[in-house]
Amino acid sequence: VVMYSIHSIYEPGCHLQQNTSFLLNALSSVGVPPRASSGDFSIVHGLQRAVQAMCECSEAQHEKRTALNENATKVLNRGRVICLTSARDNASIKSLEEIFQRELVQANKVAAASDHLIPVHHCHLVILNVYPNNMDAVAVTPHPVINISNMLSAEVHCAKAAGQVASRLSHLILSHYDLASTTVTGIPMKEEQNASSSANYDVEIFHSSQAHTTLLGNAADTAIVKTQKEGADYETVTLKWCTPRGMSPSEVHNCTSMFRITPVDVNSRPSSCLINFLLNGRSVMLEMVRRGGGKVMSHLLAAHGGEIFIHSLGTGRSILEDPPSISEGCGGRVTDYRITDFGIFMQQNKIVPIRRKDKGSVLSPNAMVKARLEKLTKYWPITISSTCIFNFKQYTEPLLSLMVKDVLTEEEVIQCKQCIYSLIGLEAKHEPLPTPNIGQRGKGPKREEQYRQMWTELETYLRAYSQTDQHTKVLHCLLECRNKDDDKIKVDKVETNHVLREIEVSKDSSCSRSGTPTPMERASVIRATTDSPLSPPLQSSKAKPYPRSILDIWIARNTKPKRPPFFGQLSAEPLGNKGSIARLYPNLKSEMNTSAPSAMDTS
Repeated sequence: VVMYSIHSIYEPGCHLQQNTSFLLNALSSVGVPPRASSGDFSIVHGLQRAVQAMCECSEAQHEKRTALNENATKVLNRGRVICLTSARDNASIKSLEEIFQRELVQANKVAAASDHLIPVHHCHLVILNVYPNNMDAVAVTPHPVINISNMLSAEVHCAKAAGQVASRLSHLILSHYDLASTTVTGIPMKEEQNASSSANYDVEIFHSSQAHTTLLGNAADTAIVKTQKEGADYETVTLKWCTPRGMSPSEVHNCTSMFRITPVDVNSRPSSCLINFLLNGRSVMLEMVRRGGGKVMSHLLAAHGGEIFIHSLGTGRSILEDPPSISEGCGGRVTDYRITDFGIFMQQNKIVPIRRKDKGSVLSPNAMVKARLEKLTKYWPITISSTCIFNFKQYTEPLLSLMVKDVLTEEEVIQCKQCIYSLIGLEAKHEPLPTPNIGQRGKGPKREEQYRQMWTELETYLRAYSQTDQHTKVLHCLLECRNKDDDKIKVDKVETNHVLREIEVSKDSSCSRSGTPTPMERASVIRATTDSPLSPPLQSSKAKPYPRSILDIWIARNTKPKRPPFFGQLSAEPLGNKGSIARLYPNLKSEMNTSAPSAMDTS
């Protein structure tokens, strides 16, 4: 009813009319409603008038629709209707939604046939059901936003007729217009009765939610300043008033964003005093309390051209300052980061815009970059003290840089093997490896310990990047040439037996297929059985029809082989219970007889 009366002076979409003064003047011109003896006070008339108002074009919509240049585009007309009513049950709410849906369809038909009206493409209906204060509950069930049709969505809220209506509308404003609440606390104001003393007051203001973007970066600090608004369902950020003071140009804060504000309670005395203070050319600094007990200036209130704005200040380091030390980051007092290597890594992985040549490519450019970074950082120690092979690149290059490539050529494989051979030569000459000076006290590790760590880390690095057959050749070269100490042999004993068993199985299968092993298979068996100090004795040429288990190999290793019996024991003649007798040198006479003629002939 009120909207129907003031529609002649209120134009939807006009920013000059979006203020309290205009609305108060418009409402005051309505006057006292006339007395109607038998009038129809149904809310349907208000819903009809709201739909008709949404179909009327604003100035901006009319300019875009009638533009004759290339900027003329289709104008989408979207709106929101807030209906305050008092329904008895859910059936009444459902009936209102259906009535509004029919009125919206009918109004769109009329607007489509007119040149001055515009159809409504989508409408958001908000029903606020108000019930008396003496009722604890109501039969209407609130529900969030639901889609009734492709052009209508609705939500239902309930509130008591007392102060809950205003708080509920404030809550809806925050969600509808993406606003946030800030409470300025500790504002000093002089009392009218006692001008010599002052009291502290709080003023709540609304503004764009983007003004709190800098606060959301630290969840611990945000949890302290963000509290639940008393008597409302939304949260507010509490910032303390800071008395303005003079500052030098070097202390000027960096402003990152600026947004208009409005006080929540426009008629209260604290809000009026704060607004007048700002409109007189003054500014107010707002400070945020940190979790550790410190304070930081996070926002500034100031007026520009008769409008009041909240300024978001940069709480971090300024871009004009020197970059912070890496030891001040989340890693703590760590001073041995691989900063130089990390800089080289960033230079090698610069991201530039590319034009995709293959439209059917599965991976997007971002996915390709992520996959590359994941592959290059499979093994990438962060600190100098946690790595050995990256500290003396004069011996390990170009092995480290070549292994991260997707494809290796034969020449590159040879270069990688030469690096491994040079490291073996250094160990054979008993030359100590260079140790980086990272501020550690005392003697460094022994030479044997250095080489043991180096071989272990190098094997881990090669295993991480063994992605092709060429990469695997380099890993096999290291495993074949690597010298293991006694402790390592004892630890790898079971693993060696497993490898021997697999070799024997492969040999048996090859023999069963072709009868004789191929030269490559014989070479692999010889290399595998001679490189290991735990190699078993040579197996017989007869292959078993089934592979031996680890238990069989273990029993065969621990069982001492029996001595072969003497020839005399095999040819002895039994003597009953007295044992057996064997003739010594049974062939002695025959040999003498055969050799006698030859002696006579020579004589």
